[in-house]
Amino acid sequence: MSKLRGKLSKSFLEKKMYQANIWKLYLFQFFMSLHFMGGVLVPFYLDWGGISFTQIMILQSVFVFSIFLLEIPTGAVADFFGRKTSIVLGALITAISAFVYTSYPSFYVFLVGEFMWALGFALLSGAHEALVYDSLKKIKKENTSKKIFGKMQSLSLIGLMISAPIGSIIAVKFGLRYAFMAIGIPMFISFIIALTIKEPIVKKINSNKKNNQKRPSYLKTITEGINYFRKHRILKILAFDMISVSTLAFFVIWTYQPLLTTLGIHLIYFGIVHSAITGIQIPVLNGFDKLEKLVRSKKRYLFLSALITGIGMIIMGVSKYVPLTIFAILLVSAFGLSRQTLFNNYLNKYIESHNRATVLSSISMMSKLSRAIAYPIIGLLVEQSLTMTLVILGFALIIVSLISKVEEEHLID
Repeated sequence: MSKLRGKLSKSFLEKKMYQANIWKLYLFQFFMSLHFMGGVLVPFYLDWGGISFTQIMILQSVFVFSIFLLEIPTGAVADFFGRKTSIVLGALITAISAFVYTSYPSFYVFLVGEFMWALGFALLSGAHEALVYDSLKKIKKENTSKKIFGKMQSLSLIGLMISAPIGSIIAVKFGLRYAFMAIGIPMFISFIIALTIKEPIVKKINSNKKNNQKRPSYLKTITEGINYFRKHRILKILAFDMISVSTLAFFVIWTYQPLLTTLGIHLIYFGIVHSAITGIQIPVLNGFDKLEKLVRSKKRYLFLSALITGIGMIIMGVSKYVPLTIFAILLVSAFGLSRQTLFNNYLNKYIESHNRATVLSSISMMSKLSRAIAYPIIGLLVEQSLTMTLVILGFALIIVSLISKVEEEHLID
């Protein structure tokens, strides 16, 4: 009887511990999202940094290409050494990179900062979502992953929404440098929170060997994750839809500030617009189920969200009326930038736990490579014509929405 009580007590404590993991990861996500420079990022590079828009795009291409190179190795770090280790290192390195960026206004200093930020980002990518999903599995709540991922992304957006206007005020009152420097503080807090998280124990699947076998090699962990994705047809279909739309829609972040400048809007209002961009995503992220029911199909929602994003991008390009332009920016943000969170739910259903972080990092790696290729192209187009660039992006989104091969049966909750 006492042994039974002991087992029940241990089970109860473990359940509470993994439930606490979810709450800690909520806080982790929130503090990692306090990007005070979000609303003034382009002016930071142009005015304080003294570099050109083309150089900004080169920096971003270096950033995402660095993530492309680091994504699989850091995903394997999460699978091999632990998700907790990965996010602890990711938060710490990202915090340090904020001070590197602001140490001296130089393109080459920014290159170092971009690489460090990329390393921190890659360590977080995949590991964070895998830690959440495996914690849910421990308490048998993995069927709630769509809701949990939505809430976590909402907290991330709340952090961005709160910090952007504050960053604009800091930039106007004290200087653009200090708006960027301030982000190091909440990221260090995330590092402290990550240290307190309990790593879920994941059993490796191998019917031919005993449970006390040695871990597979680091290289084998990478290879297995890549092969798992390569051979999985549905994962590839879902990944193509997610990557193509998210890559095109993401450029709203880099084009809205130059667009506001051409419309004569003052810098101090950039943070408010950035806040609105993040805030408008929250009801969408928390209403995926309702939106899918409203259009009576998960597949139809994915199609319409991509189509609406394309139309919004075209309106951004042709409109000269400020309220309509801002409405279009918010439309693109609400439906274009929120889709990746929904796909995280669908993708996880097809991935085994012991490969989860590596496979998710593989998909993320492909997304970053697509963006790395697109950055210089978009940079050149913007220098030619911002209007033309936005219209091209809009039509590309509409085409992608029409050729998607995602089927209703692929979208499992």
